[in-house]
Amino acid sequence: MNVLQLISSGGYYGAENVIVSLAESLERQHCRSVIGVFQNTHQQNEELIRHAERRGLTVHQIACRGRWDWSAARRIRKELKSLKIDLLHTHGYKADIYGFVASRSLGLPIVSTCHLWTHQTLAVRLYDFLDSMFLRQFDAVVAVSGAIAKSLHQSGIRKSKICVIDNGIDLLQFSRARATLRERMTNEQRLIVGTVGRLVAQTGMEYFLLAARAVLSDFPNVVFVVIGAGPDREKLEHLTRELAIEPNVFFAGHCSDMPGAYASMDVFVLASIDEGMPMAILEALASKKAVVATCVGAVPRLIIPDKTGLLIAPRDVAALKQAVLKLLNDSSLRSQLGAAGEILVNRSHSHETMARNYLRVYERIAN
Repeated sequence: MNVLQLISSGGYYGAENVIVSLAESLERQHCRSVIGVFQNTHQQNEELIRHAERRGLTVHQIACRGRWDWSAARRIRKELKSLKIDLLHTHGYKADIYGFVASRSLGLPIVSTCHLWTHQTLAVRLYDFLDSMFLRQFDAVVAVSGAIAKSLHQSGIRKSKICVIDNGIDLLQFSRARATLRERMTNEQRLIVGTVGRLVAQTGMEYFLLAARAVLSDFPNVVFVVIGAGPDREKLEHLTRELAIEPNVFFAGHCSDMPGAYASMDVFVLASIDEGMPMAILEALASKKAVVATCVGAVPRLIIPDKTGLLIAPRDVAALKQAVLKLLNDSSLRSQLGAAGEILVNRSHSHETMARNYLRVYERIAN
């Protein structure tokens, strides 16, 4: 089976990570996956292309002039024909809409993965609504968490079309990593608390920084690392200066060696106010890291309190501070939680398991 994975990408985040892992695993299961990436004139970004090509995957760029360029649908249709694609798999509202228009006349089966609807602004809510209108016509819609599946059904998509497939990762690369970020940052044996995510309101980075100030009252030598890029970086750096914690906070930006970044941390924090199934938690658990996370999306399925990590309410700075302090004060608890977390992801969140589950969906709708 030949599959086109279609996405409009603005960086290398959770959805992009899923696509690369999925495509790589599908290839090993004799299902050819080509990654189609919109070449957006208003937002050019080649990180996904670099990551995919580094893993030996085939990438095709699809020119798109502006947010709504219907000639892009013709280009997608041309790719579907020339690549002899049997099934189209779309990721995100733009890929959903263009992909549906492009494939409709060809009669190809079409499936979408909904990684997250944030509903954060009026414009985003409009895009989510448009997305739901098109998704009703798809053969199958995959949600990465039960909460997203419920939201899809409430938007008018038939329950029989919706299924939940957990995200998966390449476990091996995280289990053997060297602490490269620590080596780059400091020669001292300082404790490192890290977070990973796009620098936007949804990922709760401001709460991470507010908790950092509180933690530093008890542990003045701890280093807090923020890995990721996004439009809120300047605002977050300003907050760091306002909180007078600048010497203890390191904005690492994009990181090309994520296994090495997780290996450098003593504690991993996810302070998000909304999520699907965050890849960052899967990666931190696979790296045997003690995790503090907010109970959003599918996170409570991964972070079982006092077994695989510590769970707190979103936006609760006091609870985040106490959870981080609990782990910084107890190295044996950090080791215990990290070991249990690794067992959990190894059992059910490998990219091979994810690919097998998607392959079942592909075969069902293709038949």
